[in-house]
Amino acid sequence: MKLNQILTLSVFCLAIISCATLQPATAIKNGDIKDYKYIYISHTKSLTSSTGASVSGQYYSTSKSVNPRDVITGILAKQGYILIPELKDDISSETLIINYGESGRRSTGLGGYTIEVTIQFISSSTTSLVCSCTAEGQGSTEADDIREAITRCLNKIIKKE
Repeated sequence: MKLNQILTLSVFCLAIISCATLQPATAIKNGDIKDYKYIYISHTKSLTSSTGASVSGQYYSTSKSVNPRDVITGILAKQGYILIPELKDDISSETLIINYGESGRRSTGLGGYTIEVTIQFISSSTTSLVCSCTAEGQGSTEADDIREAITRCLNKIIKKE
């Protein structure tokens, strides 16, 4: 009986220790994105990921997909920014070019990990960095990780404004 209690407590402690919290989102701000009206985001590929489990010999799975450009567009459109399909010289002073990239992974123990993303906001007219943000996300799939990281990243920029 005592061996079962010790084993159960050991597994519980290991699980608690391996659960990592997300690093705080960070931002670099050289300008104000509120000075801009339009956004241009290059196309990104969708990522599809799945998770599954076997229950009583039956395998169940779910798939999720995310397109980073769509997530970024949705959050910024809600803030009033207008997505343009191509860069235009006549509105370049009001246009932000947005770059997205996955910038890292961090192991959280027991096979878990976080995905980190970095998003840059670049002035179309001067090609200088207006601001950038970095954040990580962790969910049940990579698609969840990316969606959470993008949301945390943009919230850091939007709330600073």
